[in-house]
Amino acid sequence: MNIDARAYNITVRCGEFEGEILYEARVKELPDLVEYGETFEEAYRLALDAIETTAGVCAEKGLAMPAAMVPAEDYSGRVTLRLAKSLHRALAAAADSEGVSLNQHLVNILSYYSGFAAGGRHEALSSGKSGGRGPVAVSNEQRLGVNDKPDPAKGYR
Repeated sequence: MNIDARAYNITVRCGEFEGEILYEARVKELPDLVEYGETFEEAYRLALDAIETTAGVCAEKGLAMPAAMVPAEDYSGRVTLRLAKSLHRALAAAADSEGVSLNQHLVNILSYYSGFAAGGRHEALSSGKSGGRGPVAVSNEQRLGVNDKPDPAKGYR
C-alpha cells in the first residue's frame, strides 16, 4: 500500500507530559496514534513514520487504512440537488411559513440532522453520530420540516 503520510492531519503541540516538556503529535484520522518528541520536528517525523507503519500493518492484515480527510476548504459550499416536484413544493411551503428562503430552510434542516446544530460539526458527519442520540425515527412531516420551528436558544427544532 502506497500512501502519502503528509496528507494526513497531524497536530503537534508543546506541553508537559509525565513531568517532561515534550511535543505531542496526534493524527486526526488515527485517534489512537500519539507520538512524543523533544522537538516539533521529531514529533512530526515520528507521526509520519507511525502513519506509514500503520498503513503497512493494515495492508498485511487485509484491513482498510483510514483515508486522509480532505480539509473543508476544498468544498465550495454549493450543491446542485434534484428532487421530486411534490417535495420541492412542500419544502418551499415550509420555508415560506417560517419566513425564510428555501435555501436557508434546507441549510437549517441539513444542519440539524447532520449534527451541526448540536455542536457536533465535522465529527458528527464522519463518525455517523448524530449528537449522541443515535438513530431517530421521523415522520415525513418532520423530515420535510413542516412542523419545525426555529429556536435560537436550542438551534433548529
